[in-house]
Amino acid sequence: MSTEKWTPDHLTSPAARAIHLEQRRAQLLPIVDDLRRLAREMAALVREMDSIEGDLPGQAALRARHVTKPLFKAADDVESAVGDLVSFNQRYQRSYEELPEKREAKREAKHRRKLEKAGHRPEIESGPTSTAPAKTTDAKFDDVFDGLRRGA
Repeated sequence: MSTEKWTPDHLTSPAARAIHLEQRRAQLLPIVDDLRRLAREMAALVREMDSIEGDLPGQAALRARHVTKPLFKAADDVESAVGDLVSFNQRYQRSYEELPEKREAKREAKHRRKLEKAGHRPEIESGPTSTAPAKTTDAKFDDVFDGLRRGA
């Protein structure tokens, strides 16, 4: 994939997205380092320059910061591009790989609940889930406690 251009079709598989991210990281991080180095050196150079005639006190330092700010911003922007690629990978994975599985699980759970509500309880019909002995009560309270035992 290094000689051909990346296409959207390439980015649909997790392995290809990981390769793409690592390739872009390898390309962009040296650019970030170079831009930061250049910005620091340029900032040092313009700070050392003498004031221009008619400058107010501190105006030379302010001008130096104003001039070099775009270089520092360029480095920040390129670095944030790497973070944006990571975000793309995570969003793609959540939205197109995990979401269908999650929705299918929800559909199955809803279908099971619907069957249980309709009275089809294959797990419960196999026998009581509790191994505790049933308490004996007076015969006049059997119908009240019967519902409680079943629901517990």
